[in-house]
Amino acid sequence: MRRAILTIATLLFIVICISLTIKLYQHQQNSKTLTLYGNVDVRQVDIGFRVAGQVTTLLYEEGDLVEPNALMAVLDRRPYLDQVRLAAATVVSTKVALANAEKLVQRRLELVSVGGVAKEDLDNATASRDELKAQLKENRASLRIALDNLKFTKAYAPTEGTILTRIREPGTVVNPADPVYTLSVTSPVWIRAYVSEPELGIVYPGMEADIYTDTRGGPVYKGHVGFISPVSEFTPKTVQTTDLRTDLVYRIRIYADNPDKGLRQGMPVTCKLAIR
Repeated sequence: MRRAILTIATLLFIVICISLTIKLYQHQQNSKTLTLYGNVDVRQVDIGFRVAGQVTTLLYEEGDLVEPNALMAVLDRRPYLDQVRLAAATVVSTKVALANAEKLVQRRLELVSVGGVAKEDLDNATASRDELKAQLKENRASLRIALDNLKFTKAYAPTEGTILTRIREPGTVVNPADPVYTLSVTSPVWIRAYVSEPELGIVYPGMEADIYTDTRGGPVYKGHVGFISPVSEFTPKTVQTTDLRTDLVYRIRIYADNPDKGLRQGMPVTCKLAIR
């Protein structure tokens, strides 16, 4: 009986020692890690046109992945095609008039030398020619503007991303800069988190971080601190923190080095920064 009691006591002692060792190890590991809570932030781009017109084509739906420079939307091009044709015709007309004015000036020069016309006629012909030269430059500039406006009837994706919102539908008349899509940019992706003032001294740009989502068995994303706000602020109500909400905090950005579709706009995450 005594031997059994001694054996049980020994086993209990070993279990307690192991538990204390594990807790001590975890405490040491936690002391080398700063844990922050934040949300995923992704840049968004409003896609629109630089000219006004009626939307004829929208090529994507919400949730679609868009490649860089992909055509996204088209306006009715007919009014702008007519402007290009008009501007081109005006250039041709002015060229013809200028060629005739050059010939007239040449004739006046020949006649002035023999006294056939007055010097005033030559001056008037020269002035008309110079005026047509300036007009030709103006007409060519108008043609370039018309060609640009025609090109701006198509909207392209500036970068890879996901359609977050389809704002307009075909048939809608839009003004310049009116958004027709909101594009959620694929990269960069960062975590908006906050660090308290006592912990600010141990956080620095380039500091490595592990990013965890609430997805069970999800991947651990690698990241680094890319921005630390120089201005303090009161803790926002949406921030999850173990400190008092009245404490002053500093906003930081932790950029994800290997983002994928698992990191989505607004998703809450946990960041663990390795303290060295």
